[in-house]
Amino acid sequence: MTAAVVAGLLAGYGIAIPVGAVGAYLVAVTARTGWRTGAGAALGVATADGAYALLAVAGGSALVPVLTPVMTPLRWTSAVVLAVLAVRAAWTALAAHRAGGLASRDDGTVLTPARAYGTFLGITILNPMTVIYFAALVLATGPSAPTTPTDRAAFVLGALAASASWQLLLALGGTLLGRTLTGARGRLTTALASSTLIVILAVRLVAEG
Repeated sequence: MTAAVVAGLLAGYGIAIPVGAVGAYLVAVTARTGWRTGAGAALGVATADGAYALLAVAGGSALVPVLTPVMTPLRWTSAVVLAVLAVRAAWTALAAHRAGGLASRDDGTVLTPARAYGTFLGITILNPMTVIYFAALVLATGPSAPTTPTDRAAFVLGALAASASWQLLLALGGTLLGRTLTGARGRLTTALASSTLIVILAVRLVAEG
């Protein structure tokens, strides 16, 4: 079981550490709204990764041919959703700045921890590459792949723990970033910069597919 946990941890960090558009958006949201909302968002991402790890060990190889035809539409959907959220955040930041209200921690967007959890869960679920990644890892391990219910559960829990710890670290970074922004101009600059980065990463998500 220990080997399965370690394998799950390595797999979870492998999929979580490369920071893409979702990670950038997580940092930006946390900087704007605070730790509790950022933690909710982080756990939403981790839940999606854990769910895909579960699907992989439960028969991910059989899901690959099913998911392949919808990979491109889902990737486009994910990119469009992220781009829309980024543009909306930038627009809200500009409007608040003009109204003189950007000095507060929240820029006017009501985002509770529960809502952040659901939003980031949905965004991450739109990326079926995650289940294919986990399935490929499970198949690559051959005879040492988790086959018993206990080992499979240990693998999934390891992947979930790895993803959650990394996403929470990103949220912590966003919290620290938010605390350093004491002026309206600094908050506006960060909001616009993060929105631009998210759009670029979203476009890259589609281009690399």
